[in-house]
Amino acid sequence: MRKQRILVVEDDPLAQGLLAAYLRKEGFEVETAIDGRGMHDALERAPVDLIFLDLTLPDEDGLVLTRKARSRWTTPIVVLTARTDRDARLTALELGADDYLVKPFDPEELVLRARNLLRRSGGGVRREQSRLKFGKWTLDLAGRALIDGDNTEVPLAPAEYKLLVALAKAPGRVVSRAHLLDAVAREDATERMIDVLISRLRRKLDDDPKKPSLLVTVQGAGYKLVGVEGG
Repeated sequence: MRKQRILVVEDDPLAQGLLAAYLRKEGFEVETAIDGRGMHDALERAPVDLIFLDLTLPDEDGLVLTRKARSRWTTPIVVLTARTDRDARLTALELGADDYLVKPFDPEELVLRARNLLRRSGGGVRREQSRLKFGKWTLDLAGRALIDGDNTEVPLAPAEYKLLVALAKAPGRVVSRAHLLDAVAREDATERMIDVLISRLRRKLDDDPKKPSLLVTVQGAGYKLVGVEGG
C-alpha cells in the first residue's frame, strides 16, 4: 500500500526536523522545503497528499503561497502559525487553507488532524450517482472534481468540495447552515466559515456575488444550488 506523502514547508530547521521525524514515525512519507520556491519545486516533482505550510517564510508570505497553491492544486493545506487572532485564521481559510494549527502545537493533535483531513479528502462514491450537472458545470463525484464547459478541471479545496456536493445533492432546495456545517465535517467549522466557503465557490463558478444565479442565499434559512439537471 502506498504511503501517504506530506510536504512540510517550514524554514526553522529544528521545527522542520522535529515535525518531519514525527510524521515519518507515524508512517507518512515526508518531503520538506524551507521556502516558497522549494515548495513549488517539490509540488512540481511529484504530487503530495497534504501540505503543512508555515505562514512566516523568508521569500514569500505564507498567505500568498496558500492562494497560489490553491489556484493550481487541490491538495489539502494546513497552515502553521503563531498568530491566534480570528482575522488571521479567517483570512487563511478564505485564501484556500483547509485547516490551521497554532504554534506551539501538540504533535499528536497534528497527526490526528492530518489523518482526519486525508480521510475526508478521499473516499469513494457510488458510480450511478457519479456526475451532477448545473449550468455549464459538472461535478464529478467519482473524480472529486469540478469541470467547466471546456472540460477543464477547476481546483476545489476539500471543504469547498464537500459544501458543493451537499448543495448539489439537494437541487433547488434550501440547505441550512447547520446541515452545511455537518457536511464540511470539521470540528472548528462555524457559520462564518460557511459564508467564506460560499464566497470562494461563487468566485470559482463565475457566479456574481451581488446577483448570484447558481449559489443563491435564502435569508435566514441557508443556501440553495439552482439549475441542477434532474433537480
